Amino acid sequence: MGAAFRLGTVTYGDGRLSHELDPSDRSPQDACGVFGVWVPPDEASRAEVSKLTYYGLYALQHRGQESAGIAVSDGARIVVFKDMGLVAQVFDESVLNTLRGHLAIGHCRYSTTGSPTWENAQPTFRSTDSGGLALAHNGNLINTAELAAKLEPGQLTATSDTEVLTALLATRPGGPAEAAKDILPVTRGAYSLVFMDERTLYAARDPEGIRPLVLGKLERGWVVASETAALDIVGAVFVREVEPGELLTIDEDGVRTQRFAEARPKGCLFEYVYVARPDTSIAGRSVQATRVEVGRRLAREHPVEADMVIPTPESGTPAAIGYAEASGIPYGQGFVKNSYVGRTFIEPSQTIRQLGIRLKLNPLREAIEGKRLVVVDDSIVRGNTQRAIVRMLREAGAAEVHVRISSPPVAWPCFYGIDFATRAELIAGNLSVEEVRASLGADSLGYISLDELIASTHQPKDRLCRACFDGVYPIPVEEDARGKHLLESL
Repeated sequence: MGAAFRLGTVTYGDGRLSHELDPSDRSPQDACGVFGVWVPPDEASRAEVSKLTYYGLYALQHRGQESAGIAVSDGARIVVFKDMGLVAQVFDESVLNTLRGHLAIGHCRYSTTGSPTWENAQPTFRSTDSGGLALAHNGNLINTAELAAKLEPGQLTATSDTEVLTALLATRPGGPAEAAKDILPVTRGAYSLVFMDERTLYAARDPEGIRPLVLGKLERGWVVASETAALDIVGAVFVREVEPGELLTIDEDGVRTQRFAEARPKGCLFEYVYVARPDTSIAGRSVQATRVEVGRRLAREHPVEADMVIPTPESGTPAAIGYAEASGIPYGQGFVKNSYVGRTFIEPSQTIRQLGIRLKLNPLREAIEGKRLVVVDDSIVRGNTQRAIVRMLREAGAAEVHVRISSPPVAWPCFYGIDFATRAELIAGNLSVEEVRASLGADSLGYISLDELIASTHQPKDRLCRACFDGVYPIPVEEDARGKHLLESL
């Protein structure tokens, strides 16, 4: 990682890993985790906010595994440290001990289809008239070019939506809260934000509430995070979700709330399917309970005669448990998973993706040889993972392989922060269910229906974003003019 170097009021990690942004790569999206903590200044030495943030990001590591960063303030200046790699690779005891203060924000990031470069790591930082502002963002804006046009020439030094938003908040007069009330109502897309100046922590969520954000209470202090699991890890008590269209201000006066837009709740349905940790709660319901219930409903919708139900670990495990319960088919372990290999469906290189599948899973031949198997997974995006799994199981001696998926076909791209880049890349966007089955080489294929998935969440259909499944986008956006991170005109 190397030593840090200081630039103005901000310290960055070693820039040795930085590269030029590829101007032809026009569609990088973020699938990220954000965390923020504020404690009274007299608690700073005891609370160690940088370490709380480290553990919070560790709990959110599944949301972003390419870069990590922490910004911390001691009331006089903001210091930022960020670099490429996992949270535990970027930060060690010596680094965290230099990040002293009473409030902090943190971020872990996937570059998805964009370049995994140091410049794109967060939190971002901008100097202001009164000091500095650091910001961390989970989501994807769809009117980045429109927002960038509000800046004066020379105010924008990079071309990501997060950089544009940071610059706007930093250059508006009146401080971050006033700037946010001015800028956020005209910001379109998905955003869960944590940002800070030298003394105050802020949190905001887009009016649709597409990406999650929750508020927690420490014994003395406050925490905001992408998931409730991160609150648990740092010993914070869940208070509530940050409301869609809400801006929180947290300082010595406590938590104050302002509404910058009317709430139009459309929480991401794919959070229930895959993104969130199973020990997280969304809208008061355990993600684990939802996924097990999906498996039960999947078994009723797509029964089959088989000898064993196995999950694709770990994402298919809860639904496989539910499928086994409802079907009466024994649950078993069919694979050994290497836990140190990252997710495969969002790695940018096709070659690496295919290699990653083989690195990630190895079949247990003695458990599956001669068996009729039901293989339960959470989703099929491009089909590479499931195709390799079916092939591996057959090579290991499985008599039959029946694939069951605990989400409907992913047939539409996401413009709100999940890496479903184009419809052409989505196997269900181009093939029928029978054609997908044949492509995978499975004996049968069954997806949960959209209505049954929604029923499992205990949320009304009209409060969920289902765009990747049904093509109904809560924030209208044209695929060929989607306003993603890189701005061709800048």
